Amino acid sequence: MKNKVKQAYDRLSVRYEHEDEKYNVYNNYYERPAMIKQLPDNLKGLKVLDAGSAAGWYTEYLINQGAIPTAIDISPEMVAATKRRTKEKAEVLCWDLAEKLPFKDNTFDIIISSLTLHYLKDWDNTFFEFSRVLKPNGIFLYSVHHPIMDISISETKKYLETELLTDHWKYGNEKIEVVFYRRPLHQIINTTLKSFYLEELIEPSPREELKKKMPDSYYQLLQRPNFLIVKSINSKKK
Repeated sequence: MKNKVKQAYDRLSVRYEHEDEKYNVYNNYYERPAMIKQLPDNLKGLKVLDAGSAAGWYTEYLINQGAIPTAIDISPEMVAATKRRTKEKAEVLCWDLAEKLPFKDNTFDIIISSLTLHYLKDWDNTFFEFSRVLKPNGIFLYSVHHPIMDISISETKKYLETELLTDHWKYGNEKIEVVFYRRPLHQIINTTLKSFYLEELIEPSPREELKKKMPDSYYQLLQRPNFLIVKSINSKKK
């Protein structure tokens, strides 16, 4: 599983780094505006962990907002892309989120994880580690595939079960196999609540810009959300 994820995103890194605006319209006009809306207006001086940085879009955004970001990703090629994008202005590590994090307790003010956690089977250990390295009352903000979207490509259609799914993403004239886990909504929320207080659950609305660029996709997202955003607060005591 880990190797498949790493291989897929190593191959996708060039597109994420250089063709982001053209191919990531769902990110630019759907997921990212909704995620940024949940962040504090003033990020200056805050230490932020970008957990699953891909090619570094969020890391670059955080730098531009005056934050002090640290980025981690399992893909060596994505890590290299993040370093180039941020011009070495952030610490960037190649790391597996399923492993113990290489940071001290209470290091970060915010953890942001964009469309990454569905590649992990077990969230318990990862969320425990997030809580450990996050300051008390720190923000944990993440986005994942919406369960409604993923059940549509499930062969079993057993919504209440967690299952490994395989999808194929078009990449030029070929397709890249991408594997990830689908889990029901109650499991997403209940796992979060083991370490965090739930502040807000967001099913984002697409921006008007998407309607101009891809009207079919815009109306599809209004009928069936693709992503789910969870904003939570670290419940760890001081």
